[in-house]
Amino acid sequence: MRNKPTEAENVLWQQLRNQQISGFIFRRQFTIERFIVDFYCPRRRLVIEIDGSIHQYQQDEDAVRQAFIEEQGLRLLRFSNDDVINNPETVIKQISEALNVPPPNIK
Repeated sequence: MRNKPTEAENVLWQQLRNQQISGFIFRRQFTIERFIVDFYCPRRRLVIEIDGSIHQYQQDEDAVRQAFIEEQGLRLLRFSNDDVINNPETVIKQISEALNVPPPNIK
Protein backbone atom coordinates (compact mmCIF):
# COMPACT_ATOMS: atom_id res chain seq x y z
CA MET A 1 0.00 0.00 0.00
CA ARG A 2 2.89 2.37 0.58
CA ASN A 3 3.68 2.30 -3.13
CA LYS A 4 0.01 2.65 -4.13
CA PRO A 5 -1.76 4.79 -1.55
CA THR A 6 -5.36 5.82 -2.07
CA GLU A 7 -5.98 9.39 -3.18
CA ALA A 8 -7.11 10.34 0.33
CA GLU A 9 -4.04 8.75 1.94
CA ASN A 10 -1.80 10.65 -0.46
CA VAL A 11 -3.58 13.95 0.21
CA LEU A 12 -3.22 13.52 3.97
CA TRP A 13 0.38 12.27 3.76
CA GLN A 14 1.36 15.46 1.93
CA GLN A 15 0.20 17.37 5.03
CA LEU A 16 1.70 15.02 7.64
CA ARG A 17 5.12 14.29 6.19
CA ASN A 18 8.27 16.21 7.05
CA GLN A 19 6.96 17.28 10.46
CA GLN A 20 4.64 19.87 8.95
CA ILE A 21 2.15 19.80 11.82
CA SER A 22 3.82 21.33 14.88
CA GLY A 23 6.99 19.32 14.32
CA PHE A 24 5.38 15.92 14.93
CA ILE A 25 6.75 12.90 13.09
CA PHE A 26 4.26 10.54 11.47
CA ARG A 27 4.83 7.08 10.07
CA ARG A 28 2.64 5.70 7.32
CA GLN A 29 1.52 2.12 6.88
CA PHE A 30 2.80 1.40 10.39
CA THR A 31 2.50 -2.09 11.87
CA ILE A 32 0.92 -2.47 15.29
CA GLU A 33 0.92 -6.17 16.14
CA ARG A 34 -1.28 -7.81 13.49
CA PHE A 35 -2.67 -4.57 12.06
CA ILE A 36 -1.25 -2.01 9.67
CA VAL A 37 -2.53 1.49 10.37
CA ASP A 38 -2.57 4.29 7.83
CA PHE A 39 -0.63 6.83 9.92
CA TYR A 40 0.94 6.82 13.37
CA CYS A 41 2.51 9.55 15.52
CA PRO A 42 4.68 7.78 18.13
CA ARG A 43 5.23 10.86 20.29
CA ARG A 44 1.49 11.30 20.88
CA ARG A 45 0.56 7.61 20.47
CA LEU A 46 -1.97 8.73 17.85
CA VAL A 47 -3.27 6.52 15.06
CA ILE A 48 -5.05 8.00 12.05
CA GLU A 49 -7.19 5.81 9.82
CA ILE A 50 -8.67 6.84 6.48
CA ASP A 51 -11.79 4.87 5.63
CA GLY A 52 -12.99 4.20 2.11
CA SER A 53 -16.46 3.01 1.17
CA ILE A 54 -15.59 -0.63 2.01
CA HIS A 55 -15.64 0.30 5.69
CA GLN A 56 -19.43 0.70 5.52
CA TYR A 57 -19.59 -3.09 5.22
CA GLN A 58 -16.97 -4.07 7.78
CA GLN A 59 -18.02 -2.09 10.83
CA ASP A 60 -17.68 -5.11 13.12
CA GLU A 61 -14.12 -5.72 11.95
CA ASP A 62 -13.28 -2.04 12.37
CA ALA A 63 -14.68 -2.10 15.93
CA VAL A 64 -12.45 -5.08 16.81
CA ARG A 65 -9.45 -3.33 15.26
CA GLN A 66 -10.17 -0.08 17.11
CA ALA A 67 -10.64 -1.86 20.44
CA PHE A 68 -7.32 -3.64 20.01
CA ILE A 69 -5.51 -0.40 19.13
CA GLU A 70 -6.99 1.39 22.12
CA GLU A 71 -6.06 -1.54 24.40
CA GLN A 72 -2.44 -0.85 23.39
CA GLY A 73 -2.75 2.62 24.96
CA LEU A 74 -3.16 4.39 21.62
CA ARG A 75 -5.71 6.95 20.51
CA LEU A 76 -7.41 6.60 17.14
CA LEU A 77 -8.84 9.23 14.82
CA ARG A 78 -10.91 8.02 11.89
CA PHE A 79 -11.75 10.06 8.77
CA SER A 80 -13.55 9.16 5.59
CA ASN A 81 -11.89 9.46 2.19
CA ASP A 82 -14.50 12.09 1.40
CA ASP A 83 -13.57 14.22 4.43
CA VAL A 84 -9.86 14.12 3.61
CA ILE A 85 -10.37 15.02 -0.04
CA ASN A 86 -13.18 17.58 0.32
CA ASN A 87 -12.45 19.09 3.75
CA PRO A 88 -8.70 18.76 4.31
CA GLU A 89 -8.52 21.90 6.46
CA THR A 90 -11.05 20.48 8.92
CA VAL A 91 -9.20 17.15 9.07
CA ILE A 92 -5.86 18.87 9.70
CA LYS A 93 -7.45 21.02 12.40
CA GLN A 94 -8.80 17.93 14.20
CA ILE A 95 -5.41 16.23 13.95
CA SER A 96 -3.67 19.36 15.28
CA GLU A 97 -6.07 19.49 18.23
CA ALA A 98 -5.41 15.81 19.00
CA LEU A 99 -1.66 16.44 18.88
CA ASN A 100 -2.04 19.11 21.57
CA VAL A 101 -3.32 16.47 23.99
CA PRO A 102 -0.60 14.51 25.82
CA PRO A 103 -0.54 10.79 25.07
CA PRO A 104 -2.53 8.47 27.31
CA ASN A 105 -0.76 6.90 30.25
CA ILE A 106 0.46 3.41 29.53
CA LYS A 107 -0.73 0.82 32.01
